Amino acid sequence: MLSNWEVYWFIMQIREIEAKDNKTIEQIIKRSLESCDLNIPGTAYFDPQLSNLTQYYNLLPNAKYWVLVNDRDEVVGGVGIGPFGEKKEICELQKLYIKREYQGFGLSKKLMEEALNFAKEHYTYCYIETMNQLQTANQLYIKFNFKQLTNPLEGSEHNAMDTWFIKELS
Repeated sequence: MLSNWEVYWFIMQIREIEAKDNKTIEQIIKRSLESCDLNIPGTAYFDPQLSNLTQYYNLLPNAKYWVLVNDRDEVVGGVGIGPFGEKKEICELQKLYIKREYQGFGLSKKLMEEALNFAKEHYTYCYIETMNQLQTANQLYIKFNFKQLTNPLEGSEHNAMDTWFIKELS
């Protein structure tokens, strides 16, 4: 018999973002941040590219954004990898969000695996900026062997973040 996670995963698919997905993933990200009272300056909520992630990631070198879709091709989450500032060896895991009703089934783990497999092809390190209050997400990063930093890397754009992680990719 299949577990709930196996049933969800069986009907889910990860694919690269398409223009038709922009509005939905923007809403998922904004609703997630609002639910944690993180709809504040210095978070992804106010990123200028948030309404057009397809174009944004297509213009960046060694960058991609993936969406998680259900069996009706409805976007239920996403994650991105992009370069971190001018540091060619460091990428950033960006905008990992899942709709609330799809959380708790290991779907973030699958998105992380997709993103990190891509990152390994292009970078030496992967960096994450987050908030201490997002304990579930932070535990996921630790499970993926990210090490917590005491300060952000120079060049950080999200100045409201208070927790930072880095992982050596191999």
